[in-house]
Amino acid sequence: MDSAKKPDAHERQNVIVYKEDGRYGGWPANHGIWAWGDEIVVGFTAAHYKPAKNDHAVDRTKPFEDWQARSLDGGNTWQIEKPVPPNLGEPSPTTLQNSLDLTHPDFAMMFRHGSIHVGPSRFYVTMDRCKTWQGPYSLHVEGIDKIAARTDYIVLGRRECLMFASGAKANDKEGRPFCARTDDGGLAWRLVSLIGPEPEGFVIMPSSVRLPGNKILTTLRHKDPTRPGSIDAYLSDNGGKSWKSLGEAAPNIGGGNPPSLVLLRDGRLCLTYGYRAKPFGIRARISSDEGRTWGEEIVLRDDGLTGDLGYPRSVQRPDGKVVTAYYFNGPKDSDRAIEATVWRP
Repeated sequence: MDSAKKPDAHERQNVIVYKEDGRYGGWPANHGIWAWGDEIVVGFTAAHYKPAKNDHAVDRTKPFEDWQARSLDGGNTWQIEKPVPPNLGEPSPTTLQNSLDLTHPDFAMMFRHGSIHVGPSRFYVTMDRCKTWQGPYSLHVEGIDKIAARTDYIVLGRRECLMFASGAKANDKEGRPFCARTDDGGLAWRLVSLIGPEPEGFVIMPSSVRLPGNKILTTLRHKDPTRPGSIDAYLSDNGGKSWKSLGEAAPNIGGGNPPSLVLLRDGRLCLTYGYRAKPFGIRARISSDEGRTWGEEIVLRDDGLTGDLGYPRSVQRPDGKVVTAYYFNGPKDSDRAIEATVWRP
């Protein structure tokens, strides 16, 4: 194997979040994860399994459903809740009419995309820890065409929030990342900045954290035709108005996978992602200098059967351990589950 290391076994536990014969659990990063202490909710897609050689192993003639899983014990055990919110396309999105209190203690927001590549996108809100969702509400950002949004936002105040997503490039293909802002509780979103130059391939699926001193760090999934997939990092020191490249936070991660970035309570940064080259699995890196440099890879899993895995979302629980949820496969091809690793960075 390579030089990546594994955390000690007593500091790492793998658990099943969702697994059902004949079904395929997928893509938590397309939905989101939210936490209130040891209460954690993660969204995912429940599809039907069908063998495939060069595609996701799903039966595209059967429905894809949006479900979520809830843990009340810090990610050790999970219960499935379905189907919430309503599946994409039902109903049609409407315009948000009343300002949201973004600092409500039980508030969460979920951004979703319609087309997998270039939108349109919508968002949902909850005021009761994801027990019920309101929406979908249409998402528009002036100056950005064909938004493909997943859940990535930073609450700044009662009515103020930043969100991060990607839009179409000049050639109408995905995807160039951007930062947008609301100052009226979600009624309107305005463009703050584009992040980085327009790529030859795509740069999508940001995962962002707020750092001290009005700084923001975002990590991005990057794939060009002539280079392996990577995760790139960009730093803003003015609240998202402009960005400086910090290079690759995680180079050569196989076919590409989105990042999940968490600011740990001790000030370090924890980055998790799927690894789509052999040995297939889930990996992490830690930064102690606000993303300027990253430690060696930490292997959370290396027992995946194929590269059809990853799309993690991570949170830190009160005892300091990190809960990383992702979709996974193996040891049989029909094993297509949502799983999680509870581990200590």
